[in-house]
Amino acid sequence: MLNQILDNAPVYLLVFVRCFVLILTLPLFSMRSASRIAKVALAGYMAFFISPSVNFGEYQSFLSVFDGAFSLQYLLLLVGEGLIGVIMGFFISIIFAAFSAAGQFTAFQMGFGAASAYDSLSQVENPLMGQFFNLVAMLVFMQTQWFQKLFLGGLVSSFKSLNAVVLVQNREPMIRFLLSGLSSLFADALVISLPIMGTLLVISVCTGLLTKAAPQMNLLSEGFPVMILVAFLLFLFMMKPTIAFFIRSFNKGFYKLESLFALLSGGI
Repeated sequence: MLNQILDNAPVYLLVFVRCFVLILTLPLFSMRSASRIAKVALAGYMAFFISPSVNFGEYQSFLSVFDGAFSLQYLLLLVGEGLIGVIMGFFISIIFAAFSAAGQFTAFQMGFGAASAYDSLSQVENPLMGQFFNLVAMLVFMQTQWFQKLFLGGLVSSFKSLNAVVLVQNREPMIRFLLSGLSSLFADALVISLPIMGTLLVISVCTGLLTKAAPQMNLLSEGFPVMILVAFLLFLFMMKPTIAFFIRSFNKGFYKLESLFALLSGGI
C-alpha cells in the first residue's frame, strides 16, 4: 500500500486533499470532539481506494514536471482541490442549516428564543428546538445511508466531472449553484416551521383578545405554557411528515449536486 502511494504521490496527494477538506466541512465529522487522527486516516484510506480510478487529464501538464519538490503550480492545484471539497461540504451543511433555522423560527415563537446552548453538531449557539431539528436530521441522514451515498457516489463522481481547472473556467455556474442553495435554505426552513408558527400565532392572538376582554383572567401570563404544550403536541403529530420532508430535502440537495457535476462534466 505504501509503495503504491509513493509511486503515485502527486495524484494521491491531490485526491487526499479533496477528501480531507470534505470531511472537515461535513456536519458530523467537523465536530471538535471527532479525532483528527481518525479524520486523516479516513481521508487517507478514501484517497487510496479512489486514486486508481481518477483521471486527471487536465493536470498532466503540471504533474509531468513534478520532480519531488512542490512547485507553485502544484500548490495552486492543491488549493483548487481543497476548494472543491469546501464547496461540497458547504452545500451539505446548507441542507442541515435549513433544519436548524426551522428550529430557531419555532423556538422564537414558542418563547424558547433565549434558551440557547452550544450545539456540537452545528458548532454555534443554537436554541433548543434548533438542536432538536438538527439532531433528528442527522439521525435521518445516517439511517437512510446518505453518508455512504455521499462518499461512494458523490465524491467519486466529483473526480470524474470536476477539477480545479474546470472550477476556474466555470465560475458563474458554481456561484449560481451556491446562491440557489442559500435561497432554498430559508424556503425549506419556512416550510418546516410554518405550520407550528401559524398555529402559535393564532393562539397568541386569541390569548390577547381574551385578555383584553377579561383583564381579570390574566390569560397573557398563561400563554407561554399553552403555546409550549401545543407546540410539542404538534411536533408529535407532525414528526412523520417532517421526517419525510427531511428525506425529500436530502434527495433534492443531492440531485442538485449531481446536476452540477453533469453540467460541468463537459469541460473535462
